[in-house]
Amino acid sequence: MTTEIIFITLSSLVIISYLLGILSRWTHIPSVLLLLAIGIAARQTLALPPFSTDLLNQFVRLLGAAGLVMIVLEASLDLRISKENARLVWNALLSAFFILLTSTALVALVIHFWFDTSWRISVVYAIPLSVISSAIVIPSAEHLPAAKREFVVYESSFSDILGILLFNFFTLNESIDTGSIFNFFGSTVLALAGSLVASGVLLWLVWKINTPVKFFLLFAVLFLLYAAGKLVHLPSLLLVLTLGLVLNNIDLLVHPKNSLLFDHAKLSPIIDQFRAFTSEISFFIRTFFFLLFGFSIELSSLVSSTVLLIGSAIVLALLVVRYVYFNYFLKTNLFPEILLMPRGLITILLFYSIPETQTVPHFDPGILFFVVVATTILMALGLVLFKAHPVGDPELADDA
Repeated sequence: MTTEIIFITLSSLVIISYLLGILSRWTHIPSVLLLLAIGIAARQTLALPPFSTDLLNQFVRLLGAAGLVMIVLEASLDLRISKENARLVWNALLSAFFILLTSTALVALVIHFWFDTSWRISVVYAIPLSVISSAIVIPSAEHLPAAKREFVVYESSFSDILGILLFNFFTLNESIDTGSIFNFFGSTVLALAGSLVASGVLLWLVWKINTPVKFFLLFAVLFLLYAAGKLVHLPSLLLVLTLGLVLNNIDLLVHPKNSLLFDHAKLSPIIDQFRAFTSEISFFIRTFFFLLFGFSIELSSLVSSTVLLIGSAIVLALLVVRYVYFNYFLKTNLFPEILLMPRGLITILLFYSIPETQTVPHFDPGILFFVVVATTILMALGLVLFKAHPVGDPELADDA
């Protein structure tokens, strides 16, 4: 394949992704679902050499890790901290926490009895399948009313972070005891403190750097700190979330008349540019991640009777947990949020991160693909139905 053909192919895919985003605004069908469909269709029409499968999976993991950082950063750059939305944020945190734990328990139950494996390994497999994908929810929820969008952005971001924390806890500790729990909370507090310090340093860099090229340097520092935190098993996404929150709420930290540490008037336009630049990069990474992930899916594995049975049981369990929580704990009708539970980028990354010593030999990866595709279709259905028949007050999420 010549260089020109590669350029034409990559450029065409970016243009197609952009057009799908426009189409999504009209149809409310998430563009990521259409990207997955294109990837799956390409897999069926193009021959894939056997030796390229591992290389493809490595590209998926790399793009997934980069996409996770960029998408959480993009989401946090849109989140405002105020007394008015404090209740909404608290409800989103409780929702993410309760639904993650309960979903993990039910999915682990399915895996434990079907594959006859230990409870601990069942939980390790269940956690990735129980985490909501902010990479899919956030761009898909942009058409929702502000309060509803804010709720799902917070909930999916919290779900990502809590899911990673829980996954690291179970994969890194051979036994669950008081010591392991103490170390878990200690590392979380340490990561949060380090995130605040690192965010201050990055904010200072944003203010002080006067060269035309500055944002790639900031991203390089951010990814360096994220990867370093991952190496020592710290929840590095806290750093990403904290940085975005600090940048988008700088007016709460720095008074406009006080430029002793930061010049608020100079920072505001720079932060606006940084937000726009972040959105552009997120779009690019998200495009190729979901295309490659769709291309990596073996369509034949999705129609296996075992995959259909176990995958359907898992999706049903996830849906029941979400329905019960919204209707009996929040006691309000949060439609279409009930169906906004896609599994995607973070699910795939965590699944690929399961240590070899904790793998289930007969677990078909098609189950993972089925859950990702089925939950994304459910989300698309919820968004389309919400567009066609809006339910209740658009600002109902404020009362959640």
